[in-house]
Amino acid sequence: MRFEELVGWAPAEPLAGGVLLCPDGPGPFPAVLYCHAHGGEYGLGKRELTEGAWWTSGPPGPALVAAGFAVYCIDMPGFGARQAEGSEEALSLAEAWHGRSLFARMLADQRGAFEYLATDPRVDAARIFTWGASMGAGLGTWLAALEPRVAGAVSLIMLADIAPMIETGAHARHGPWYTAPGLLRMGDQGDVAAGIAPRPLFVAHGGQDALTPQAAREAALAKLPPEGFTHFFQPEADHAETAEMREAALAFLKTHAHKS
Repeated sequence: MRFEELVGWAPAEPLAGGVLLCPDGPGPFPAVLYCHAHGGEYGLGKRELTEGAWWTSGPPGPALVAAGFAVYCIDMPGFGARQAEGSEEALSLAEAWHGRSLFARMLADQRGAFEYLATDPRVDAARIFTWGASMGAGLGTWLAALEPRVAGAVSLIMLADIAPMIETGAHARHGPWYTAPGLLRMGDQGDVAAGIAPRPLFVAHGGQDALTPQAAREAALAKLPPEGFTHFFQPEADHAETAEMREAALAFLKTHAHKS
């Protein structure tokens, strides 16, 4: 399947202007491209990395640095320092008029952020992982699937197939940014995530998360090859990263980042 054609996949220029945190010492360190979430908090953007948000279990940046990782995060269009580019609705409509999607634009920017992170001398470019919750997980998963240099991915509270959600109307709970036109002619979100294999993939779900209903998340999970895949399920959790998810994801990341 050629998911690349859905997002206009092309080489990207390194994209600076984000927040880069790094452990003490010369490195090179394994690294995380942290993709920030949505949450309706348009003013937050990349500051999620250092400040956390209502959907995170504390600020993720310091936790990742303490675990030995350099970490980089940029603002997505319409978020943080890029709010002047337009609202989510305006940006989505403009991209659609040009036959594109806001999701593709975001993903192109994340690819540029990956290129920037990979050029930093303190970073081991062969050990760059993506990490994100909700919108960030969607972007990080697609980037890891389409960019073979990504070492692996952590996807929190997001992975679910779209087709089952359309059947029940649950897809409407996601914002207009989350659209890859034509995807369902080729597969679904689980098929995209399966493209990460055999590289490691960590997926966490909450059993009470209305944005990843059971039928949709199970449909996606059924498509993932077992090699390198870890699933963390917390029955009582909602659409937010819990402390238990954070702990399990960090353990997963450290195991694979330091694997010889």
